[in-house]
Amino acid sequence: MPSLILLNKPYGMICQFSPSPPHATLRDAVSARGFYPAGRLDTDSEGLVLLTDDGTLQHQITDPRHHLPKRYWVQVEGAPSNTDLHPLRNGIRIRDYYTRPAEVRIADEPSWLWPRNPPIRSRAAIPTTWLELTLREGRNRQIRHMTAAIGFPTLRLIRYQIGTWSLGQLSPGQWHTIDLPGSNPQAAPAKSPRLPSPKPPKSGQRAHSVNTIASPAKKLRKNHIEI
Repeated sequence: MPSLILLNKPYGMICQFSPSPPHATLRDAVSARGFYPAGRLDTDSEGLVLLTDDGTLQHQITDPRHHLPKRYWVQVEGAPSNTDLHPLRNGIRIRDYYTRPAEVRIADEPSWLWPRNPPIRSRAAIPTTWLELTLREGRNRQIRHMTAAIGFPTLRLIRYQIGTWSLGQLSPGQWHTIDLPGSNPQAAPAKSPRLPSPKPPKSGQRAHSVNTIASPAKKLRKNHIEI
């Protein structure tokens, strides 16, 4: 039976096991053995990272042909209008490729949001805006390139959901394990209800925040870049 770890990756952590001073790595967050990331998340991004002990499941999650929806909360510099966001919905050229159409809307700051350490840069004369954005692809630093291309640089990026799996009540650095008999990661809709306010894990809940990790499963793919 394949298992999956859901980790809330903090800002500044690298999605790899090997040490990389001065940054923290997965070795500092997850104690379970035999798991390896199903996709990655930039060091300066936060939120959901999936790890699995099953190569087939890893392929289902990371293969771009499956178009698995990934939902993000993005804080940008400036105040984009709905019209400003049209290029993201239609697909936009960034660097040497066109993006797939994204689902994006202007949103209130999430009520469940945790403080970032260090805080984002702020300029009193320039407002910031939160966007809720869903992609079905994941190229290197894609969201940052997308918002910069329409004139609104990304200040903070949090991945909340991949397919059917979301952060739920996990705080930064916490993780829990689930077993997946007959799981279908593509069953989640691209749009989801508004997010619940996370609370500290209840007594007995399998949430962890520890400082050791062992070797990843040997058969799992190592090279996959995500936003």
